[in-house]
Amino acid sequence: MPNVKATTVSAEDPQAYEDAHVHAVYDSIAPHFSSTRYKPWPIIAAFLSSLAPGSVGVDLGTGNGKYLPLGPPGSPGCVWTVGLDRSRNLLEIARTAGGGLREVVWGDVLDRPWRLGAFDYAISIATIHHLATHARRKAAVKRLLESISPTHGRALVYVWAIEQDELSKRSIPVESDAAPTEAAKQASRGQDVFVPWVLAQPAEPKPKARRKGKATDREASQRSQEEVKATDDAAPTEIEPPKVFERYYHMFAKGELNELVTEAASEMGLSVGVPGSAQGPGACGMEIVQDGWERSNYYVELRRWKQ
Repeated sequence: MPNVKATTVSAEDPQAYEDAHVHAVYDSIAPHFSSTRYKPWPIIAAFLSSLAPGSVGVDLGTGNGKYLPLGPPGSPGCVWTVGLDRSRNLLEIARTAGGGLREVVWGDVLDRPWRLGAFDYAISIATIHHLATHARRKAAVKRLLESISPTHGRALVYVWAIEQDELSKRSIPVESDAAPTEAAKQASRGQDVFVPWVLAQPAEPKPKARRKGKATDREASQRSQEEVKATDDAAPTEIEPPKVFERYYHMFAKGELNELVTEAASEMGLSVGVPGSAQGPGACGMEIVQDGWERSNYYVELRRWKQ
C-alpha cells in the first residue's frame, strides 16, 4: 500500500489543483470507490433518523449517494434528500442509490444552485477536506449554512482527522525536523496530504481451446501435451501494474473544524451560541449542537435559529 505523502497546495490556482487531484481522480475511480462505500456511519444515520417527516434536505458531496435513502426508521420516503456532487460518474451511481430513483445535481459545493434557506437540513460528509485552501473550505461552510432554513435548519459536517485510529490504513506524515513551536502551529492548522487510491487492473481470462466431438483417450493425451508445449513456448504474459491515483486531502486538526464553522457563521452575521443568546428581536444565529471525533473523522452538528 503506497504511503500518504505531505503536499503543498499551489496558491496560484487552487481550483485547477482540485480539478487535477480531486475531481479527475473520482471520475476515474468511481465504480471501484463506490464498491467500498456502502455502510452508513452511526452518527450520520442517527442524524438522518431524527429528522421530522416531510423534511427536505441536501447532501453536499453525495458521492455514490449511500445516504440519500436514509431517514426515520419505519417510514421510508418520509424525508427527501437531494444529492450534489462534482463527479458525474459517481452521480450516475447515486441516481439509483438504495434501489430507488434519486434526485441528484451535478455541481460544486462552492456553487449556489438553489435559493437561500431552501432546505430543512444539509449534510456534507467527507467533502470539505478536498478543498485546497482555508478560504475555500470556509466558503463551502457558508454555502451549507445558506442552504438551510434560517429558523430551524440543521446540518452535519464530517472531515478526515489528522488523528487516525488503530483501524485506519492511513499514517499521516509529520515533519520530524520541524522546530517544536512550528510543529505545534502545523498541528493546529491541519495537514495537506496526498492519499493514494490503488486501482487494480482486472485480470483477463485465459482463452481455452475447445474441440467439437468426443475425443479418445489418446487424442486427449496428445492434445494435452501440445497445450503444455505451447504454454512453455509462449512469451510470458505481462501483468499490468495497478494504477495509483493521488487524492488531495486537508487533514483537520483538533478544534479546526469548530473554528472553521464559527468563523464562517460570524462572517455571515450569525451569532454563535444557543437560541436566545443574541440581543434584539430578529437576531439570527447558529448553535453547535454537538461535535466530536469518530473513527478518524471530526464532525460537528449545527442548527440555525432566529429570535
